[in-house]
Amino acid sequence: MSQTKVEAPFVEGGGGTGFKNLLINGDMQIWQRGTAAAASSGAYVTVDRWKLLENSDGAITSEQSELSTADKATTGCRNALLIKCTSTDTSISSTQYCYTSQALEGQFLSHLGWGTTSAKTLTLSFWVKAYVAATYTIFIKKYDNTDYYIPIEYTVNSSNTWEKKTIIISPTSGSTSLITGANGAFDQDNGVALLLGFGLTWGSSYHGTSGTWSSSTHFSTSNQTNFLSSTDNTFYLTGVQLEVGDQATDLEQVPFDVQLHRCKRYYQLISNTDGDAFGNGAHYGANSIYMSEAVSPEMRTTPTLDVSGGTNYFRRYSAGNYDDFNGINLDGSSGPQFIEFFASSGDGHTGGTQGHACFLRLNNASASFAYTAEL
Repeated sequence: MSQTKVEAPFVEGGGGTGFKNLLINGDMQIWQRGTAAAASSGAYVTVDRWKLLENSDGAITSEQSELSTADKATTGCRNALLIKCTSTDTSISSTQYCYTSQALEGQFLSHLGWGTTSAKTLTLSFWVKAYVAATYTIFIKKYDNTDYYIPIEYTVNSSNTWEKKTIIISPTSGSTSLITGANGAFDQDNGVALLLGFGLTWGSSYHGTSGTWSSSTHFSTSNQTNFLSSTDNTFYLTGVQLEVGDQATDLEQVPFDVQLHRCKRYYQLISNTDGDAFGNGAHYGANSIYMSEAVSPEMRTTPTLDVSGGTNYFRRYSAGNYDDFNGINLDGSSGPQFIEFFASSGDGHTGGTQGHACFLRLNNASASFAYTAEL
């Protein structure tokens, strides 16, 4: 795999990332997992860094929407996240929900000063288009020490019309001490410290007061519309920016290669688009091989391995011969910068010679695997 180091520009207020926008892929440029999928509970399904969650009796899908020339000019973005209701639930129970969210690492947020009397205000801006003109909510969840929550309402005024929204998130909104007190601080590590979400449906157990911080799990308000009420319902989102200060500035334009590099800290897909070799190693035994690969960029933590395998999806070359087999496995000695994986007879691998060098490549158009280190 080719490896490119991309340096982030310095941006005043950008904190540990060097970027003004605290979010990654707010313009919906990067879609490593694919451009359409059904939502599942707690899953990253399509657009990078955005999780789509739904636990109702209805169903939703996530899709890439390539914007028209006119809509690109309006929003300043090429793509949007499109969420569709594909099966209804008109009677939402108290603990059911539907929303999309992005999580942020604590070590990139120390410049916010939360947990002190110098805690900084944040401004959220975004473009939205929805079939239903109604009240919607965003929320912030603050992790570490004590978890705090704030839901904030906004209104979609016209059906199927792009509208830009700006929301001020004050650390003292509704309370002067929760975020500015010691328990408002983040841990300075690679774990999740802040969660930004866009609500589509929320049961009554999650209702609170708009613009008020609380230690209760208040993700929304009772005014939130039920997105799952009709299969006509659609929700488009793009140009999402979360920044320090009480003014919304123009969306930070991040080049595609830089945005992809940032997303790969959390997810890296290796697919059979060009048939390149992806690992070098040796035969540990006649039927087992061990391989290694440097990972760039460094991932957030030691990743897990997600394999799309099948009969003869992988091929091993060694000493002028090859053998096809079905899958690979992550070795326990892997880390954020270096991956070790193996295949054995249990994966259908046979016919090697102990000590011989080898290299691997994907052997089927549907074959792929991914390193995952998501929050």
